Amino acid sequence: MTTRTQPNPSGQTKRKSSLLASNPVMRRLDKVDEYDASRSATFGGIAVKTIYFLLFSVAGIILQLYLAKTLASGETTTINYKGFEVSLYYKEVFALAGAVIAAIVFQLLAFFARPTTPVTGALYCVTQGYFISFLVFKVLGAYQLEYLGALALLITFLIVAVMAILYATGVIRVTKKFKMVITTLFVTVIATSLFSFIGYLIPFTRPMVEAVRQNFAFSVIAGIIFIIIAALFLICDFDTIDHVVNDKLPKKYEWAAAFGLSFTVLWLYLKVLDLIITIAGKKKN
Repeated sequence: MTTRTQPNPSGQTKRKSSLLASNPVMRRLDKVDEYDASRSATFGGIAVKTIYFLLFSVAGIILQLYLAKTLASGETTTINYKGFEVSLYYKEVFALAGAVIAAIVFQLLAFFARPTTPVTGALYCVTQGYFISFLVFKVLGAYQLEYLGALALLITFLIVAVMAILYATGVIRVTKKFKMVITTLFVTVIATSLFSFIGYLIPFTRPMVEAVRQNFAFSVIAGIIFIIIAALFLICDFDTIDHVVNDKLPKKYEWAAAFGLSFTVLWLYLKVLDLIITIAGKKKN
């Protein structure tokens, strides 16, 4: 006997979400009002699927380490990343560019083609693992600073744990004011990045933009702001997961909820790692 999925009979209106107050996956889940009484989503199911996605990021790390050896031939070039000069084979550069393109494609598919999320979401996590491995073992590894990757992991874990506790205990609640704060921060960062990009394209303002980008204090402040935004997004993710479970959405939505949370956690880790690299690069020089 099958259970029919139908609109939620509880009489609740659809949850309203700000355009930029959460990642696209979670925002779409906020609008779902289906329910399945016999086979509904559970916290355990979402947790298992989140681990599934994060394990694929580990696969991405292994892939990068393997390709680093396989592609180690031919001409090389040198790049400077936040004070770290790294020598790369051109094959590695092309592989990294391919990972960037793949990340964009898989991310969009996972966001907007929900049935593909178990596969496209996993492949997106592979690309993020690839970036993480590149930063840790190629950039930091060239200076025997791989342990900073573990430090970034510890900080990320602590941030996630603290945000989960603050949400579970009701210290932080997702209100209209809370979403307004996130939206304001996010719009400010996007606007600043856009103006910076436009300013870089204009020859007259390019030197000023480069000076700001290379300013250590500005880089650290920007990094901290990004980490704060990612941490606040976690609260919104937890709130959406509550909606998925407590409003008894069908079990199929566990995949989207798990990917949305994994997306935020990986983004948070990369921002923490990037800030640590910025500080380490300054100390090195």
